[in-house]
Amino acid sequence: MPSFGGLGRMLMVLGAILLAAGGLITLAGKIPGLGKLPGDIVIQRGNFNFYFPLTTSILLSIILTLVFALLGRK
Repeated sequence: MPSFGGLGRMLMVLGAILLAAGGLITLAGKIPGLGKLPGDIVIQRGNFNFYFPLTTSILLSIILTLVFALLGRK
């Protein structure tokens, strides 16, 4: 009978990552200034609204890169 220990651990890690991502998304609206940084693109014309958080995306990318680089060290 095959062992499913590795698969079980992978599913638990994936579940923990999804739980953390859901918590961050829930709390992201409560962080002041996030999504309203200079460089974020907002176009409002009539009934049309376009929002692209360019600066916010770059900032989050830098932060996540640093976090994963620190976690990846052995």
